Amino acid sequence: MKPFNLFTLIICLAIPLIIGGISGYATMDGLTSWYQTLNKPSFNPPNYLFGPVWTTLYVFMGISLYLIWRAPLTDVRKLALIIFSVQLILNFFWSIIFFSYHSPGLALIEIAAMWISICIMIYVFQKVNKTAAYLQIPYLLWVSFASILNAAIWKLN
Repeated sequence: MKPFNLFTLIICLAIPLIIGGISGYATMDGLTSWYQTLNKPSFNPPNYLFGPVWTTLYVFMGISLYLIWRAPLTDVRKLALIIFSVQLILNFFWSIIFFSYHSPGLALIEIAAMWISICIMIYVFQKVNKTAAYLQIPYLLWVSFASILNAAIWKLN
């Protein structure tokens, strides 16, 4: 395993935080206007909760990315980095599909793909670094909840 590198850790933290920040910024109008008009289920959390939860999850993603990056160069590590990228791209586009394109149905399909990619990521990460895999469990749980919420909003509207 490579030695600790603060610069690499900062880059690994910055990648998901910046991607999440751009996605959040790009969808802010939909969140403050269109989303407010939707019928939502009783278990819909208050809007102020989403920012801190996603920030925490992005930090966990960054730490996991760092742990994978530090691992020895293997084909499994390369696969782990690829699947990390895939799930992060899907994460980015879910918000845009849902909030900017006002398409809960298409977003539901997309979040299902994201959920599958997170499961694969956890599976592959555990082969490289178990801590990196465990750090993604809250993300999987949150996306599971978000999937149910997405489905409920789609059904109600």
